[in-house]
Formats: sequence, structure tokens, C-alpha cells
Amino acid sequence: MTDRRLRIALLCALALLALVVPFFFGPYRVGQFTLVLIYAIAALGLNLLVGYNGQISLGHGAFFALGAYTAALLIEKADVQYLLTLPAAGALCFVVGFLFGVPALRLRGLYLALVTLGLAIATPQLIKRFDGLTEGTQGLSVQQPTAPSWTGLADDQFLYLLTLVVAAALFAGGWNLTRGPVGRAVKAVRDGEIAASTVGVDLAATKTRVFAVSAGYAGVAGALYVLALGFVAPESFTLTLSFAFLAAVVVGGLATVSGALFGALFIEFVPVYASDVSEALTGVIYGGVLIAFMWVLPEGAAGLPRRLRNLWERVSDQKEEEWDETDAVVGAAAGGSAHGPRLRA
Repeated sequence: MTDRRLRIALLCALALLALVVPFFFGPYRVGQFTLVLIYAIAALGLNLLVGYNGQISLGHGAFFALGAYTAALLIEKADVQYLLTLPAAGALCFVVGFLFGVPALRLRGLYLALVTLGLAIATPQLIKRFDGLTEGTQGLSVQQPTAPSWTGLADDQFLYLLTLVVAAALFAGGWNLTRGPVGRAVKAVRDGEIAASTVGVDLAATKTRVFAVSAGYAGVAGALYVLALGFVAPESFTLTLSFAFLAAVVVGGLATVSGALFGALFIEFVPVYASDVSEALTGVIYGGVLIAFMWVLPEGAAGLPRRLRNLWERVSDQKEEEWDETDAVVGAAAGGSAHGPRLRA
């Protein structure tokens, strides 16, 4: 089986598994898988920026928060239909990300990381500041979507499948983006700005567009987050959230589309299981698992199939060499025994 057919088979199997998930688990577990899809969207957007374009951001929790509050305010205070809040949140975060990306052009590396870190720190405080609009520290309750009667689905199943459809569309868009001319330009900027500019890549336009797209993904994820939980508050968007997104990118695999899903599974389920083991040592266990995971798979979960394939090829080559050596020894022994009697004769 060729690599292309293998990837298609794995994709079909993953799609089938994702479709049947809500019918084999209870509402709590289905809610967790819904959050996994939401975090995967945000992680994919961040991976477009960090993994593919080489810009470090520690503030994507801020765009996630902006998308969440945009959806919440539109639903509760403007009576907008919940599906329309998704493109609205994505568009607003796209614009804000573009505007933020313009001054960020002068920064790179750790300097850009510090600026985005400041954005993540300031956002919860700004939300509390405008309490007349955002309800401040009390938070804002949002009516969650209900499943249409004709679907025959429970509310949690309907919300999961809705999130799955949105996630599939955004993942397909991200996959096409990374493999088209734009994706090649983005990777060229990451690998070397001087070389990229010499072949005609517009550095400023490429960087700002990627930053805007990345923020837009986070905004859509934030809007889905509100629909999933039905409540939003400043404490939901602390600095820990931004670091969790970055951890999801690294754990899943830098510059990979599928890695965002594996990273989202990690940041959703590992802390829960760590808390089940020991409530007091949740952070210690989570940190230890993260360190162990990166030691075993430094390329991320998306690099596991490649490592397994390389291991299989090395084992196969070693076995072929052993068989060749065995055949040579057997052939030499057989030739010697046949030659011996002729000499004695």
C-alpha cells in the first residue's frame, strides 16, 4: 500500500470514528470530545503561525476570549442566531489579528512572544473593566443550542456533530492553505526571510495574513466554546489557556495539520486523568507526562507513524542482511563439502 492510500485509509477511519463517538458515550464524555474539537481548531490556527510561519505567540488565549465574548454578546444582547455568531467571531478576530500583526512585523522571536504574552495578560483585565457590557467577574450565561426535533439527537450529540462539521471545514481549509502557493510562501518565510524575499515573497503581507488567519481560527473556536459551556467569564481565559494551546501544538507536532487534534486530546484528557490520580499533584503529574511525552516523541504525536515506519524499515533491512549472511555461510559450507570429496577422489 502506497503512502497516499495509507493516508486516505487512516483519514476515512478517523472520520468514521469521529462520527460514531457521540453514540457510544454519555453526555459528560461527549462534552469532553466537543471541547477536544474546539481546542483542536484553536491549536491548528496557532500551528499555522508557530509551526508553519515560525512566529512565536503566547497570546492566542486572548483571541479565543474575544471570539467567545463576541458570540456571547451577540446571542444574549443582540438576539443573533447562534450559527451566525461563528463567522462573526472569526471575522472580528481576523481583523484584530491583522491589525495586531502590522506592528508585530518589527518584532520576531522572543520579542514577539513577550508582546503576545502581554496581550494574554491584559485581556482578562480588560473584560473585567467593561463590566457594563461583559458583566465583569460575574460572567455571562448563554443559552445553548438545542437539537432540532427532526434529527432525533440529544442536545449534546447535536452540539458535538455541529462542532465536528465546523472543525472538518476548518481543517480542510488549513490543509489546502499549507499545500498551496500561500503555504509555500509561509514556509519560505519561516526557513529564511532573506531567501524568501529574493524569490519574490512579500514578507509583510505573508506574516500579517497568517497572523490574521490564526486569530480567526481562535475566534471561531472561542465562539464554539461558549456554545459548548453556555457560560463565559474572565477566569476562563487566563494565561494558562495560551500555554495550553502552545503545548497542544508542540505535543501534536509542529507544522502538521493532524497534530492539532492529538494535541487537543492531550490537553483535555491528561489533566483530567492526572486529577483522578491525585488531586493535590495534578500539576506535577501533568508536567511529568508532558516531559516524558516530549522525550519519547520529540517530533510530536504526528511524527509517530514516520518513526514507526523508519523503525520497521531498519528492522527489515537488518533481517535482510542477516539472511544474506546466513545464505553466504550456507553456500560456502555447501561448496566446501562438495569440493572436499572431489579432492580426496
